[in-house]
Amino acid sequence: MNRKEIREIKKRFKPEADNFSHIYGCYVNAAKEVVSEMDLQIMTMTQEEKEMYMNILKKTLSGSLGRNLVDLEFATEQVGSSDEHTMLQALRMSGCGDENMREVLYRRIIESLDMEEKSYVILLAADSYDVPYKATGDEDWDEDSTDQFDYFVCCICPVKDSKSALRYFAEEKNFREASTGTLLSAPIAGFMFPAFDGRATNIYNALYYTRSASDIHEELIQAVFNVPRIPMAAASQKDAFDSALNDALGDECRMDVVKSLHVQIQEKVQEYKESREPGVPEIDIDDVSEMLMKSGVSDDRISDFTEECRRNFGDQTVLNPGNLIESRKFEVKTPEARIAIDPEHIFTLKTRVIDGTEYLMIPMGEGVVVNGVDVHAGERDDGDGSAAGMSDDPERIPDNAE
Repeated sequence: MNRKEIREIKKRFKPEADNFSHIYGCYVNAAKEVVSEMDLQIMTMTQEEKEMYMNILKKTLSGSLGRNLVDLEFATEQVGSSDEHTMLQALRMSGCGDENMREVLYRRIIESLDMEEKSYVILLAADSYDVPYKATGDEDWDEDSTDQFDYFVCCICPVKDSKSALRYFAEEKNFREASTGTLLSAPIAGFMFPAFDGRATNIYNALYYTRSASDIHEELIQAVFNVPRIPMAAASQKDAFDSALNDALGDECRMDVVKSLHVQIQEKVQEYKESREPGVPEIDIDDVSEMLMKSGVSDDRISDFTEECRRNFGDQTVLNPGNLIESRKFEVKTPEARIAIDPEHIFTLKTRVIDGTEYLMIPMGEGVVVNGVDVHAGERDDGDGSAAGMSDDPERIPDNAE
């Protein structure tokens, strides 16, 4: 699914639209025991409750494609014959009203998901969408709708006990200890089945949601979908990419190489944003190898890098460039310091060898703040016209200079 298709489905979650009739749920405690099951009729809810439930369910369609939202693809032989696909299809076609299949799904989630001794709620809701015909000018005509998209969403929401606090009681004109009880949090994982690809039903795919870029809950994906290839979490992609650079480049993994690579990958991300393409940005391992060549890395090390990537990523040679770098920051760490630089200005960061020691050099201009204190750039004058402790040679700084 692309961003336009996701936005189109998200519009279905407006409380005033009444597109959903029921919300089914299962409350699971920390011991993995089912505390209760729910069958909520939306028409009996207050407007505030509708909004809260719709916002929670809609979260499963939120976040960045390729990072929080990933496509899961079934093997051809799974579709229509496997237990997992039969379960999902039965839930979809019954509008999640099939009690037996709900129990199967609940049990698969409960047995596989590790919530670290936390209680949680599983929520299910189904919708039937008459997909309007969309003309070239993006005008919709409901009367020309010829396709119906039947789908359901599932989300897993942790629950937590609210902290006690002193709350005001108007009738007593006083503050007393009170608690709002157990609260339902935003989902940590969820999915929509089937996918809405090309604005049509695609029972070969599901759209999976994870709140964390570092934990995609592989065990949950395996238990519910059993797909042949589980996507790598965004944070794991970055770790694998960084590891390939470190292991393959060795002493050629220099500051200038990393800066150049960061800039080139960021340019790919920016080009994609400016193109306004609705899908996921992509970069091939061969594209990265070409970037390394432009950065001055030797052919042998580039070859080693390609092999490391094949080991780390397997058959996944096409990656999301936004998962390979921190696009909003460029950070340098040493045992003594941590420096964060705006990616637009990373080429102002230089390295220089002074008296046999390599230093990081950052231009010091206006707007420098140290521990909350504005400081001024400039040299201290000791009366002889020279800066204290500084050598006449601008390329040489004595070891005792501070």
